[in-house]
Amino acid sequence: MPTSTSWRRDSDQQVTCIACGETVDRDAAREYDKQGDRWNRDDKEFEYLCKPCHRECCHQNRDGLEETLIAAGAGRTDRQTFLRQFCELTTDDADSSRKEP
Repeated sequence: MPTSTSWRRDSDQQVTCIACGETVDRDAAREYDKQGDRWNRDDKEFEYLCKPCHRECCHQNRDGLEETLIAAGAGRTDRQTFLRQFCELTTDDADSSRKEP
């Protein structure tokens, strides 16, 4: 668990929102943990969403989403390739779920 001094140290830090690209004060952002376990902080680097972008996010269950994003090449390939691969992967998942009784 972080100490109170580590929280104060973060308060003057600036971070970049992964959704809109704006640079904001750390205390004006929300942590985003692509592994889905934001409480386990050991050796972890977080990404951030500014508060307006965080409010616009869907906070519903996203089982399998991170695995699909990684498989589609998120952050490692150009936008067009990523979108094509993501669509192929999600279409494959939808097709297979329709075939199951």
